[in-house]
Amino acid sequence: MGSFSIWHWLIVLAIVLVVFGTKKLRNIGGDVGGAVKSFKDAMKEGEQGKIDGASSGQTIEGEVKEKTKV
Repeated sequence: MGSFSIWHWLIVLAIVLVVFGTKKLRNIGGDVGGAVKSFKDAMKEGEQGKIDGASSGQTIEGEVKEKTKV
């Protein structure tokens, strides 16, 4: 039972290509790549904020005149 051989993976790849088509797979690959890139950029931005000591939050001062339940 062990691991799959290269022939098993080629058959699985062929079935996936037949079911989904190359255009959908290319679009999915691009979407996943874009998501990974934006995640990495956000992680770098978060680390830079920690290094600079900058806070990303804002304090808004004001007075509550009326309190309503939504």
